[in-house]
Amino acid sequence: MHDAAEWIAEGSVVALTGAGISTDSGIPDFRGPQGVWTRDPEAMKLSSIEHYVADPDVRRRSWQERLHHPAWSATPNAAHRALAELAGAGLLTAVVTQNIDGLHQRAGLDAARVIELHGTIHETECLQCGARGPMRETLERVEAGEADPDCRGCGGILKSATISFGQQMNMATLTAAAEAALECRTFVAVGTSLTVHPAAGLVGVAAKHGARIVIINDAETPYDAIADEVIREPIGNVLPAFVPTR
Repeated sequence: MHDAAEWIAEGSVVALTGAGISTDSGIPDFRGPQGVWTRDPEAMKLSSIEHYVADPDVRRRSWQERLHHPAWSATPNAAHRALAELAGAGLLTAVVTQNIDGLHQRAGLDAARVIELHGTIHETECLQCGARGPMRETLERVEAGEADPDCRGCGGILKSATISFGQQMNMATLTAAAEAALECRTFVAVGTSLTVHPAAGLVGVAAKHGARIVIINDAETPYDAIADEVIREPIGNVLPAFVPTR
C-alpha cells in the first residue's frame, strides 16, 4: 500500500467503484459468496431489460425489490467518506461508479464529481416517453396497491432510472467517464469485479494513457495483470489510510 499512498498523495486520482464499496453499508454485492445473484440466480432477470419489458411478473417482483431495497436505510461507510475527504483535499478529481445507491453523494462528495454509469435508484424513468421523477412518489403508489405502476404521462412502462443488461447506456455519461480515465495520473478500481463493460474497460483506457493502476478488491479481476498495485485488504481499512490527514 505504500506506493499507492504516494501516488494518491500526488493528486489527479480517479476512482472506479463497484458494489464491493457498499457492502459495509449493508447493500449486498451481486457476484460475491453472499451476492444477490449467487444466492438467487433467477434475480438476474430483474436486471435484464428484455425480461423486464416482456414479463409483468418480473416487473411486479422488481417493484417489490425496489420497495425494500437496502439503499433506503443504508448510510455511507468509512470508504465512501474517505473518497469524499480525498476530493476535499484536492486529490480526487472524479468517482466513476457502477453503483446506483447514491452513497457517494450522501458521504459529502460533490455530485458534480460523481459519474453514475449505471444510473440511480432514486429516480424513475418511463421507457416510452423518457419522463423522469422521484422514486419515492412511485413507491408510494406501490405501497397503495399498484403492483406495476405505469407512467402517468403516457401510460408507458416505468422502471428505476438505472441501466439494465441489454439497455443502452447514456453516451454523455460514458464520455465523461472515459475523459476522466484519460486525464488522471492514478486510476483506483475499488470493490468491482471488473467483468462488466464498458465500466471495466476504463482500467485499460487509463493504463494506455499512462495512469498508474491500483486495484482494491477481495477477489482476482481480469485486470490484475496490468495493475501497478493490487490490494486485497478490506476496503474500509484501505481507503481511509490514503487520506493525508489520518
